[in-house]
Amino acid sequence: MNKFDLQSKFSPNDDQSQAIDKLYNWLEKGEKFSTLLGATGTGKTFTIANIINKVNKPTLVISHNKTLAAQLAQEFQSFFPNNAVHYFVSYYDYYQPESYLPTSDTYIAKETQINEEIDRLRFEATTSLLTRKDVIIVASVSCIYGLGKPEELLKQFITINKGEEISIKDIAHKLVSIQYERNDTELTRGMFRISGDVLEVFPANSKNNIIKIEFFGNEIEKISVITTLTRKTLEILNTFQIPPATHHVTEKSKMEPIIKQIEQDLELQLEYFRQNNKPLEAERIEQRVRYDLEMMRETGFCSGIENYSRYIDGRKPGTMPYTLIDYFGDDFLMVMDESHITLPQIRAMYNGDYARKKNLIDFGFRLPAAFDNRPLKKEEFDQKIPQMVFMSATPGPEELEKCFDSNKTKRKIAEQIIRPTGLLDPIIEIRPTNIQVEDIAKEIEKRTINHERTLVTTLTKKTAEDLADYLLDLGVKTTYLHSEIKTMERLDILKKLRQGKYDCLIGVNLLREGLDLPEVSLIGIIDADKEGFLRSKTSLIQTIGRAARHQNGKVIMYADKITDSMNFAIKETNRRRKIQEEHNKKYGITPTTIQKEIGDSMFNAFVSAEDIAKNQEININKINKADIKYMIEQLNLEMEEYASALAFEKAAELRDKIEELEEQLNKKKR
Repeated sequence: MNKFDLQSKFSPNDDQSQAIDKLYNWLEKGEKFSTLLGATGTGKTFTIANIINKVNKPTLVISHNKTLAAQLAQEFQSFFPNNAVHYFVSYYDYYQPESYLPTSDTYIAKETQINEEIDRLRFEATTSLLTRKDVIIVASVSCIYGLGKPEELLKQFITINKGEEISIKDIAHKLVSIQYERNDTELTRGMFRISGDVLEVFPANSKNNIIKIEFFGNEIEKISVITTLTRKTLEILNTFQIPPATHHVTEKSKMEPIIKQIEQDLELQLEYFRQNNKPLEAERIEQRVRYDLEMMRETGFCSGIENYSRYIDGRKPGTMPYTLIDYFGDDFLMVMDESHITLPQIRAMYNGDYARKKNLIDFGFRLPAAFDNRPLKKEEFDQKIPQMVFMSATPGPEELEKCFDSNKTKRKIAEQIIRPTGLLDPIIEIRPTNIQVEDIAKEIEKRTINHERTLVTTLTKKTAEDLADYLLDLGVKTTYLHSEIKTMERLDILKKLRQGKYDCLIGVNLLREGLDLPEVSLIGIIDADKEGFLRSKTSLIQTIGRAARHQNGKVIMYADKITDSMNFAIKETNRRRKIQEEHNKKYGITPTTIQKEIGDSMFNAFVSAEDIAKNQEININKINKADIKYMIEQLNLEMEEYASALAFEKAAELRDKIEELEEQLNKKKR
């Protein structure tokens, strides 16, 4: 399918329709930039979905964090069930980049914990972009980081056809050349196995299905799609394209010229160090690069191969890297969600990366080519924008400047203030800081009685954790959410908040933009009068918006003075509230809380250790090995904590759960 097919039981209301018409007309006229200024809960995502449907171009939606990107991807999947909607974020659950600290002579090796599910989703995204047009990718700012050259990646796809004359041995060689590994015992993503006249391969972009290729002599007799667990045949194919197992891959015939170029640059760097009396640096770089080259000769790959991406891609020094954006071609649409946050993030990426790489290069840990494994510079990103729709309730100065029309007289901003539900912006109260902890506890209790949820924002992670502990001691079902919580855990926490397993969620800045939590009726802003990034007028408006999806929406700002930011946020909230009240009165609308189904997250294989510990029913067959291992690790930590606290009965319960999981894990290995 190459045409988008928007599915929704709703039609755009008048306010959404005028925004859609304005944005579509600007795009049709070829305007490069436009903005959708939409208040929280007005259906901005639905408006953008209608724009994508009308424009009918591949679309890249950029969000500033993984949690919001996942939420957006789910919404677009519901709007476009028959099209390719994918999620593209950094695949690291934990990432410690390679770095060198000259002051203490400390080298820190790159240390990562790759999330296999997110890695698969990235492959799904790039594969769809290379093979079809009806594609929506929801990405974090990781989309501006270096990725393999799309043309080179497409060349590496292995196409197999029923009736084709080719031996199993030849296909196996091809699979090895694109970084697949043979494992006849255990078949996981990026591996293949051979048994007699049957070759099975687990494609890098597949979740639960493998490709079974049956031979008759040297002829492909049958191609089947089967499930990994039940081995049930889902589909019989005439042809199939197997994608490479990594985005950084090149033809073996091109590897030797690449290695020669790296060797030449190594000699130049060695000469530079020797001339500048740096023998230690010269020895470091020679050992490192010689080892990497040997690995590349033998396997076509090495650890940290992305640092040689400029050679593999055939780029000149200093030229911009290939990124996800290059996989879209020339004619596509960009949408930037919460642009007031996302744009500054994009601007900041390059400088931080450059400073870290400079130390590695200056002290002999990397060749200068490592500079070219980087995120895009701001101006390079701007060059790649075909047409951009900024989306925010509080557009920043850059969006406002870029959205002037060609005559520089009028801004291309479509304002969307009216909520279809009739919901009003929340009431705002100001209370003193000396009662904030005790007071918010009482307010949470009132909301809990009515089965409503509360969000509390603090200025630091430490405060969030301390407040969570205080509320837990009072019997409030609460937890905290901050940057150290893993991606999949964040989604799980938000789902549990909606389900009522938590009554209150405490966070720092992760609670501001885009979280769609209709059960939340109260926002508590701790230390609202501390001017700064987290209490700026933009941040306050976004935070206030989290309570605008409930008919009882209320915000309590704990402050001893009214700052300029607070004053602006309060006035703007009251302005929007008045517009909605007049609309409701005119059309006889009674505000009603948004009703939104609590579905599974994109990562529906994920089950938390807490669920296991509480004896909740879990279909273990739906959980992959990586998640089982993770749950065992978490339960072991909890068991040790209970044992240290002399709570041996609870520790024994967890021990039994661990043994059950280990038994299941062993079964999966067989």
